[in-house]
Amino acid sequence: MNDPRLAHRMRTLAQSDIRRMTLECDRVGGINLGQGICDLPTIPELVEGVAEAVRDGRSTYSRYDGIESLRQAIADRLGAGDGVAYDPEGEIVVSVGSTGAFAMAMMALLDPGDEVILPEPFYGYHWNTILAAGGLPRPVPLAEPEFALDVDALEAAIGSRTRAVVVCTPANPTGKVWTPGELDAVAGLLERHDLWAVTDEIYEDILYDGRSHHRLAARPGARERTITVSGFSKTFSITGWRLGFAAAPRPVAAAIGILNDLFYVCAPTPLQHAVAHAVARVGEDYYTGLRRDYQRKRDLLVETCRGLGWNPRVPAGAYYLMVEPELSGAATARQRSDRILEAARVASVPGSAFFADGGGEHLVRFSFAKTDQDLQEACRRLQAAFG
Repeated sequence: MNDPRLAHRMRTLAQSDIRRMTLECDRVGGINLGQGICDLPTIPELVEGVAEAVRDGRSTYSRYDGIESLRQAIADRLGAGDGVAYDPEGEIVVSVGSTGAFAMAMMALLDPGDEVILPEPFYGYHWNTILAAGGLPRPVPLAEPEFALDVDALEAAIGSRTRAVVVCTPANPTGKVWTPGELDAVAGLLERHDLWAVTDEIYEDILYDGRSHHRLAARPGARERTITVSGFSKTFSITGWRLGFAAAPRPVAAAIGILNDLFYVCAPTPLQHAVAHAVARVGEDYYTGLRRDYQRKRDLLVETCRGLGWNPRVPAGAYYLMVEPELSGAATARQRSDRILEAARVASVPGSAFFADGGGEHLVRFSFAKTDQDLQEACRRLQAAFG
């Protein structure tokens, strides 16, 4: 965007390839394995909760930081297992999606020119949000095929303007689940260099092969330097409801709250009540079933891509799969994604959308957050077109 009438920040921002591929998929009537839309059925507990909230007239503004029952449910969630305690009065802010929470965190932390370390591959919205807040993202590559953290490379990227490190676990786009050892190493760097961490943990309930979710804020010495961002859209398949949260030490949560009020006033009140209603009623069997169903979908797509010789990077969590399709005449990631859409009418996202400076050209990303019927049909189409 080079129109001189626009703000300077717009010159560094571009529409995401995720959105572009969704539009292209709609154009050809394809199956969208590009965007993580998560178009699965809404569970009865949420339907009941939102109907009750609307019937009861809970349709006015809530507190800027969210309704009490939801903030308490979030505090309970964060404190479970080997988690960390947060006060629902002053340390938790309910936001318009985890994207909104991440944006408010960046606005609260960054002055123009401050740097934020972003492990690569990264979620493109993280990159652009840092830019929009006036910061400068600094990518640090993770090592394929497991996308392992190189602690020395991370520390070498820290400079005089470094303000924060982003940790996304389980990660979009790779499905990487950060290990306790990696989180301990990051916690040590935060203390040694006086940095903040902003964690994106929106996929925390989607883990495979018996893995557990570990919070950076729960590592020794990290709580007072960590802003934890998460939400409900992936766990409950309500990506369009836009409900997330930030949890942080009181002074930072207060700053995020001020910004949340300024930009959004509050998250949608009836939907807050619906999620609080559902969280109080779904049991552990729901989360167990969620992981089981997604692992089955993961395994189907992995085996399909493996059969095509596309070298899948098997995810440990989240619901994305990065693969390396060898397609004649397709040298770039965008060409690979376009070829797959043209030949099979199945949308993916070019791997280059998750890298800086020309990286990721050998990869594309699929999402398997689809109904069984759609995912099975997508796999059938891929096999028919490329098998």
